[in-house]
Amino acid sequence: MFALALASIALIGPLVIHLFMPVIPAVKTAFGVSDAVAQLAFSIALFAMAFATLAYGSLADRYGRRPVLLSGLGLFLAGSVISAVAESAAALVLGRLVQAVGAGCGLTLVRAIARDAYGPDRLVKVLAYLTMFYTLGPMISPAIGGFLADNFGWRSVFGFALLLGGLITMGAYAFVFETHPRGEAAAATGGILASYFALFRHARFTAFVLQSGFCSATFMTAASASASLMPQYLNRGATEFGLYFLAFPLGYFAGNLLSSRVGNRISIETMVLAGAIVNAAAVAAECAWLASGSLAPLALFLPGFFMTMGQGISMPYAQAGSMAIVPRYAGTAAGIGVFMQFFLGAAFSQLYGLFANGTPGPLMAIIALAAVLGLCTGIVPAWLTRRGRRA
Repeated sequence: MFALALASIALIGPLVIHLFMPVIPAVKTAFGVSDAVAQLAFSIALFAMAFATLAYGSLADRYGRRPVLLSGLGLFLAGSVISAVAESAAALVLGRLVQAVGAGCGLTLVRAIARDAYGPDRLVKVLAYLTMFYTLGPMISPAIGGFLADNFGWRSVFGFALLLGGLITMGAYAFVFETHPRGEAAAATGGILASYFALFRHARFTAFVLQSGFCSATFMTAASASASLMPQYLNRGATEFGLYFLAFPLGYFAGNLLSSRVGNRISIETMVLAGAIVNAAAVAAECAWLASGSLAPLALFLPGFFMTMGQGISMPYAQAGSMAIVPRYAGTAAGIGVFMQFFLGAAFSQLYGLFANGTPGPLMAIIALAAVLGLCTGIVPAWLTRRGRRA
């Protein structure tokens, strides 16, 4: 039950991100706001989760995993209530902010707890399996969100998040025990800035977390852009978007499955680079397809399958590699890794919202930039290994 409860906590993130995607057009209509404001209700959650993960990682290193985890889950439930009863766009953004701050505990502490409970030798495989379970969230959340929005209104999405979040919180309270070694807690009392300096002084750590962030940015931008392009440019409904969206998590699932099978047989650096290459190739294919003038749902979602496959290949290895650099700061490292994923995902998604004009042009430019940066940072650890440097 411990493993199942731990895996279910990872679903909190998709409840904040992917469940909301199909209702972005409905929120825009309900409050009479612009594309940029409607997009803010999505990207504010990513920004909030990004900064919250920094605090959760450091707090968990200092005070233990369990109390910090339960506090975050409580905030998630409170934010879901605020969002469900919001009477204005500003109130909805506030609710999404609180909800996302709470949800930030999920991915960060799941990784840190897994590292504590299973050890560094099994961490890549455990993270791959946990991420495969996490993928169920993006796989079903858009379809559920689209169905709820089309049949019961956009507020029902937050009611569903509250119900499922309550069940996850009860499971965490009952089955997730404290895993943080006391010796490491004592060693991690040098201050947050000291831990950041100890980690970022390693070029390898910086490259790992940035590569994960830029790969996440390609996915987040492609996903949020497709949520707008499907109804506005292709005249497709929210439910249909949710079904096509399955291509993204299925690709991620396939990449994670491959990572779990490979395990430690291939080096971390090689697998991170391989994932970055697959991601960049998929983005190039999507841009070429869209540039040909043939805009159809498959042009958005078929390359998206391989885009997220590359992310699924590299992500567990980048996570494990970053947490192994300075073991006593594993929680902080996990928090920084999740911060980069959400912050860069939010930044690039909001960048798309600012330049969105109802055509695929802004999407192509932004995901191409993110993919190139992801490839460049993916090369760095492999290059350092070839040079014989472990920095």
